[in-house]
Amino acid sequence: MTHREKKSNITVSTANNLAHSPLTKKVIQMDETTILARRIRLLLIFFIFALVISGLTAVPLQTELALLDSIVGEGSAVQSWCPSLARWISHVHVGVVNTHQQYPFMAYGTDWLAFAHIVIAVAFIGPLRDPVKNVWVVEFGMIACVLVIPLAVICGPLRGIPWFWILIDCSFGIFGIVPLWLTRRYIKRLEAIC
Repeated sequence: MTHREKKSNITVSTANNLAHSPLTKKVIQMDETTILARRIRLLLIFFIFALVISGLTAVPLQTELALLDSIVGEGSAVQSWCPSLARWISHVHVGVVNTHQQYPFMAYGTDWLAFAHIVIAVAFIGPLRDPVKNVWVVEFGMIACVLVIPLAVICGPLRGIPWFWILIDCSFGIFGIVPLWLTRRYIKRLEAIC
């Protein structure tokens, strides 16, 4: 055996020993734990931010609808290629304006809607602090996302909501569950490592 072959065998042997040593496994495990914790944190911050923004948009509803109506409503460029959407946006805008003029206290309901979104967002601080212990909050959020669909499909037609808008409402549940599903998956992997 030549000197070069001996050196090569020693290098391979040392690499194999390092790969199977408890210290190396601990370092790899710590790196995976750090990566998972960072992913969980980013997804939860995104979800909390989305909930808060979604809730806050319920407060200036009349102003937002006036802007949306001017961009998408009847008389806009959108009306030529999607008249039902333009008609619906204008109809909703008129309904909100009339309701605010005659019954301003009805806006209090959307204030509570905003509050509910913010309170739910606060609940997700638990998994931010201790994801494994508070995975139930993420699962609660996933259940809520699933329940958006039957609520929209059942109550939408009862309230005269057009089907294209019901599908938009359902999309919130579908898009909301994706970051929560990923978060739960990462939490379960983190739990298995720790």
